[in-house]
Amino acid sequence: MWIDFVVIVLFMNAFAFLIAGDVLSGSQSGGTVHLGVLREWFGIHWWNSREFSILVIVVFVMLPLVLLRRVELLKFSSFVSVLLALVFVGICTVMAIIALVQGKTKDPKLIPHLDEHTSFFDLFTAVPIIVAAFTFHFNVHPIGVELSKPSDMLLAVRIALVLCATVYFAIGLFGYLLFGDSIMPDLLVNFDRNSATATGAVLNDAVRLSYALHLMLVFPLLNFPLRANIDEFLFPKESLLASDTKRFLVLTISLLVFSYLAAIAFPNIWYLFQFVGSTSAVCLGFIFPGAIAVRNVNGVSTRKDKIMATIMIVLAVVTSIIAISTNIYNLLGDGEKS
Repeated sequence: MWIDFVVIVLFMNAFAFLIAGDVLSGSQSGGTVHLGVLREWFGIHWWNSREFSILVIVVFVMLPLVLLRRVELLKFSSFVSVLLALVFVGICTVMAIIALVQGKTKDPKLIPHLDEHTSFFDLFTAVPIIVAAFTFHFNVHPIGVELSKPSDMLLAVRIALVLCATVYFAIGLFGYLLFGDSIMPDLLVNFDRNSATATGAVLNDAVRLSYALHLMLVFPLLNFPLRANIDEFLFPKESLLASDTKRFLVLTISLLVFSYLAAIAFPNIWYLFQFVGSTSAVCLGFIFPGAIAVRNVNGVSTRKDKIMATIMIVLAVVTSIIAISTNIYNLLGDGEKS
């Protein structure tokens, strides 16, 4: 379980860097080059390359935040990140409504279109991404401990789940209305198209920048439990990490450097996203919690809890196997085409 936790959080750390780099410096997918915001504004230069852009983010944004030793101190940056996510949704909503009024939206399909290039099992490849998006319950205990009333954490978790589900649903719906079948796995790529109006160009840039900044501010919250767990694993008999400056700095900088190098080493992280989501994230989010409920060491699980946990484990295993198999098949198919 510990290894799965480390893998998923390390991956999400690198993912935050990668998306920020894509937004600022661009990316390449399917043989198409997508310019980032900086390169659209100023042209292609060494100082707006992916490597340098991410390095600037690491030094001037990430580092000051990850040096904070208590998760409570991240409340303001976390609040801003939530606002930026809502800004992202709000702009997409406005753009979709404008397109709807102008009759430019795509007609939604109740049933997915399947042809020789797409199978029913491809639908399961979306599951790992959804699972990874909701696999952050490891922050519940660190945050709950620092609350004046730890019992409030239950309400906070419920609000967070509802908010996340609403945001994801809205982005999926309005993204499809705007782009239809041309929507990319990374929705932000669709917003790099040249707009016919100055207002449209500003909205496109605002969408990408708001989401990139959102990920930058979320990163420290992901890094906090990862750093604490690695420290507890490597130094179980040492004092608290926050009280040991040398150990704290070494771990913090090491994780930051690793995340930076991983973001540079993997120019396209989507295949990795799918495999991590269908393995480590599924285990961490469904299989392990379900196994704990079924085992019921402390005698708190009811018969209903055990039945639900068993069903959850079975569904998670079946879905994971299908998703992994489909991803491997698609990956091999893409390799043969190239």
